Order: sequence, then structure tokens, then C-alpha cells
Amino acid sequence: MRAALALPPAGPRRPAVIVIHEVFGLNDDIRRMTGRFADLGYVALAPDLYDAGGARPLCIARTMLALRRRDGPAFAALEAARRWLGERSEVDAARTGVAGFCMGGGFALLYAVRAPLGAAAVFYGEVPKTAEELGGVCPVVAGYGARDRFFAGQGRRLEEHLKQLGVPHDVRIYLGAGHSYMSRHTGLLATLGAWGPMAVGFDAAAEPDSWARVEAFFRTHLG
Repeated sequence: MRAALALPPAGPRRPAVIVIHEVFGLNDDIRRMTGRFADLGYVALAPDLYDAGGARPLCIARTMLALRRRDGPAFAALEAARRWLGERSEVDAARTGVAGFCMGGGFALLYAVRAPLGAAAVFYGEVPKTAEELGGVCPVVAGYGARDRFFAGQGRRLEEHLKQLGVPHDVRIYLGAGHSYMSRHTGLLATLGAWGPMAVGFDAAAEPDSWARVEAFFRTHLG
């Protein structure tokens, strides 16, 4: 499986973060974010969930189906990434977290229920309908854009679920932001998305605040 690995400066064994990409796949923007986690002191790995062979549309469909069914090759790929990280000499395997964006945010939340993780960062990802479906989830930091008509409500639902479960959390809905506010997408899809109901686009106020919250939350729960 292809993946992007970003290492912090040499030093003692570090906590690790699995970074899960958006529907666009393992692109330069996800590599940039993976590097950002390394800058914060984490060994960061972004696996390519579409690297399973076959035509790319088929890989995307298979991955989305795994998210809907909450089972399948994509979850096996995430587990393989966690185990691979844990075997690296730079990594303290007992301190592993996950971060996901859009589709990856949905995966991050569900994977944080089933894997031994210390913290999860969930950005504009899908949320299960009931709190019971998140039973056993690790502490969660999350961000959503209020202008995103499809996912803003998911952020409010996530906060209610975590409150009900008594799970440590920091969920914020940014009033001026839309979907994918941490990403720097370009091209036709980005232009069309900006005018759609999800109000897709980078937000210069929400993005740095989200990184600051992730850093503080992960420091508390991963070290």
C-alpha cells in the first residue's frame, strides 16, 4: 500500500498519527497536512485507501462502501498502517492517534471506536446517528463549517453524542467556514464546490485555529 510518511526531527520515541485523506485521495494537500503533523512532533503516515488495484472509480466506490458498511478493505488498510507505525523505532506505539478530513473524518471516527487509539481529530466527517454506535471511542477534537449545509448538523450531532457518552472532546463549528476549510483545493471542482451548498473552500481564520486546537488536544491525550 502506498503511503506518505512524514518524520519529525530525530529524538526520543514519538507518538504517531494516521492521517486519512478526503475523497480526492492521497494528493499533495494531504501530504502537506501529514507534514504539518510531523512539524508538531508526530510520526505521521497517510495511507492511500485507493491503492488496492483496479480502476480508480472502482477503488473510490469500494472505499465509500466500506465507510457505509463500517467494514471492509479500507479499515484493514488503516489497521495495517497502525501496526506498521507501531513497529518503527521512532514510534511509541502506545501513543497513536488518527486524523481525518471529509471522507477521512468519517473513517477516523469509526476507526477510533475499534482501534486502541489515544485521540482522534475529525474534520467535517460523517457521524453515526446514535451515540451507542460510538461506544468506546477515544477523546475527539473536531471541526465543521457552519456554511456547510450537509455536514454542519453532523458536527452538532457529534458533540451531543460525545456529551452523552462522557467522552473528552472539543467540537467547534466555525460560523464563517464551509466544507474542506482546512484544505487548499484548486481547479474546476474547487470553484464549483465553493458555489454549492457545502460552500467548499479554505478559511484563513478557521484553519489555524483548528491546528492550534489539534495541537493542544493531542498534547493532552497523546503527549
